[in-house]
Amino acid sequence: MENNDKEYLKNAGDSDIITREYFDSLLLEMRHIDSVIPSTKLELYGETFDTPIMTAALSHLNRIRERGMAEMAKGAVSANAVNWSGMGDEAELEEITKTGARTIKIIKPYTDNNYIFRRIEHAEKCGVLAVGMDVDHSFGENGKYDNVMGHQMSSKSLQEIKEFVKATKLPFIVKGVLSEQDAYKCLEAGVRGIVVSHHHGIMKYAVPPLMILPKIAKVIDNKIPIFVDCGIISGMDVFKALALGATAVSVGRAIMEPLRMEGSEGVKKQIEKMTEELAGVMARTCTPDIKHIDSSIIWHRG
Repeated sequence: MENNDKEYLKNAGDSDIITREYFDSLLLEMRHIDSVIPSTKLELYGETFDTPIMTAALSHLNRIRERGMAEMAKGAVSANAVNWSGMGDEAELEEITKTGARTIKIIKPYTDNNYIFRRIEHAEKCGVLAVGMDVDHSFGENGKYDNVMGHQMSSKSLQEIKEFVKATKLPFIVKGVLSEQDAYKCLEAGVRGIVVSHHHGIMKYAVPPLMILPKIAKVIDNKIPIFVDCGIISGMDVFKALALGATAVSVGRAIMEPLRMEGSEGVKKQIEKMTEELAGVMARTCTPDIKHIDSSIIWHRG
């Protein structure tokens, strides 16, 4: 096989590449008359934050920075942003929440539901803002249930999701929604937030989150918040997501290098930089705040 063929097969269907291309295919009108200094304030679950830009539900950041998860949380606190936490043990979550970060804890779809209930209870005791589950992490590429760092995963039924929702007074969020069908089921289950995501390309040829976002937003109809992640690297990306129906967004890889280089200060600077970029776009599109972004500003190239 020729090298060019190998390179093509390596990248064919890469959902992260497809998602980036879709971001860049979206163009914006400019609207200046009657524009004002915009507000990027986010109101979420009864609390107010300075930005709709949140950290992503990352895990195992000790690999790139000592006490990486806690450092990321401290950066979110400094930026008055929502912090998310992915896979990690109870001690790590306790360290994260002690920073004061308003944290959304995402729990894996472990096979043992009793273990999930215990993790929900522990997260509640830690005082998190919300809990949730990344339901898109049930299967491996071979069609069998995934095993993540020695933990067996399994798929979850609508009834099981309902039981997780009932197990906590906190908002329960489902991460990994990429279809209208799952959006309807989330509403039926009583979840109080969804994350439109393909888990950074967990499956090839996955539809870009922003491509399907308007359809999902129509299903949700402002009943619960919609969060979006995957490939968001700038304030412009954030604006496009908000314009198409997102309440807020999560940023992962764009904060990892600042975290590695400067710890919490790097995270704070990156969130604030992207928030300023967002505000700049809002000002030039006559958008006064994040609740009033006119989706007709968005044009599709070609």
